[in-house]
Amino acid sequence: MAETTAVKGGSTVEECQDMIRRSLRTPMVKFLKEHLEKSGCRIGDNFIKAIHCDKKVSGGYVRGQGIIVCSNYMNIQDEVNQVVIHELIHAYDDCRAANLEWSDCAHHACSEIRAGHLSGDCHYKRELLRGYLKIRGHEQECVRRRVMKSMAGNPYCSESASRDAMEAVWDVCYNDTKPFDRAP
Repeated sequence: MAETTAVKGGSTVEECQDMIRRSLRTPMVKFLKEHLEKSGCRIGDNFIKAIHCDKKVSGGYVRGQGIIVCSNYMNIQDEVNQVVIHELIHAYDDCRAANLEWSDCAHHACSEIRAGHLSGDCHYKRELLRGYLKIRGHEQECVRRRVMKSMAGNPYCSESASRDAMEAVWDVCYNDTKPFDRAP
């Protein structure tokens, strides 16, 4: 689940669906879709859809249903691109790991670490826009903060269980850059 930083009412479902269509033409999204299909997971035309969300999140991935992008928290194309990329990494993890259980705190933390690290969610410029000014170590600190925020939505994982799980899997998951050769 991706945390939101959007302001001012967002876009309509139709506007957001148009931004999703544009996002599907970006190199990173094309790359991730291609690797999902190479891993045996076909993505249909309705796999990524815009909806109006009640919870304050920017989007999410649900096994068997696909990716949702919360239109009411999306204002610009770049936000939609980020959510789609982040959630496609979750879909890729779900596809390649036959035994991934989202109710398992370590499994969930691992996918959140990978999505935060590989999607660009924690790029220096994004962090500055969020009001986090730190020269060294900002990326890992951001990933940790965003993992904890996403894990807060998992009813199976308390805050302490989430933190313990994140720390236990950190090195392996942070360094797992598949399907990329290295972190983008």
